[in-house]
Amino acid sequence: MSSMITIDDIDFNVYLHETDNSTKVKTAQIWMDDLIHDLRNPDKTRKIFMPWEKTTNDFCFRPGEVTLWAGQNGHGKSLVTSQIAMSLMGQDQKVCIASFEMKPTTTLSRMARMYAGTNPFSEEYQSSEGIEALASLYAEFGEWSDNKLWLYDQQGTVNQDQIISVARYCAKKLGVTHFFIDSLMKCSKGEDDYNGQKNFVDELTALARDNQVHIHLIHHMKKPTGGEYQVCGKYDAKGSGAISDLVDNFFVVHRNKEKSDDIENKGMASMKKGEADAFLICRKQRNGEGEPKFLLWFDRDSQQFKGGEHDSLHFYPNYPHKPSIF
Repeated sequence: MSSMITIDDIDFNVYLHETDNSTKVKTAQIWMDDLIHDLRNPDKTRKIFMPWEKTTNDFCFRPGEVTLWAGQNGHGKSLVTSQIAMSLMGQDQKVCIASFEMKPTTTLSRMARMYAGTNPFSEEYQSSEGIEALASLYAEFGEWSDNKLWLYDQQGTVNQDQIISVARYCAKKLGVTHFFIDSLMKCSKGEDDYNGQKNFVDELTALARDNQVHIHLIHHMKKPTGGEYQVCGKYDAKGSGAISDLVDNFFVVHRNKEKSDDIENKGMASMKKGEADAFLICRKQRNGEGEPKFLLWFDRDSQQFKGGEHDSLHFYPNYPHKPSIF
């Protein structure tokens, strides 16, 4: 006589849990065909780079990842990431910037200045003719960035669920491929809200992976014990230590304030005039090779960072960002 199994005989929760886990344990041989296929057929997907040509062999922006841009106050995090956003648009990427520390007009004026490659406050633009010339450049920037750039208009502390929803909307409905959040602390209840920060960054990594969008997260560093001249590491980031564990890439933006202070004090007698103005230091690159360090030089008029002291300014509609020959 066969035995009858009834609902009361089984704890379905136990077996459901066991089944879910067991189906994820597979022999490595399952993936060998894919591995060999990839070996014989290298990925030819177009790569997306930073603005500076010298960085292309060491880093690219991969879809589905989260990059953290960290630095001390006043060291140029927002400037660097604004320039990266400009470059991404020049590479036909769609960008959304959610800055909770600056108004959209402030963000746009900075980016328009980078596009124009000139200082709008210089004497040549103070006449009516100069204003019209500059307005023409800004209008050109507006036309070029149309359907490439969106800004989320909210300042101050923001609800984490809200920003996750905005990022998902941008990816799914607008086709945005790069989403900037400035900054993590504005999406947190406080520096000591470690669980909240960890959960938020964890959700961002899932959102990036599921929607194949690259998320750029700007973050602040603790005040270094050695002062502003000290170059920080990934464990100097404010808040939860899990942040650096969860993100795919971690960059430190460090301004060479020792150089600027020395020039201010000594003028042309300074021995630091030839040094770089800033360092962009990779402290983690999960899916790439190496942790490169890039030297950058700052052009005050355009607010652009250059890859070399004597490099020309970037022309963003092209990549590489050189003036068009056509």
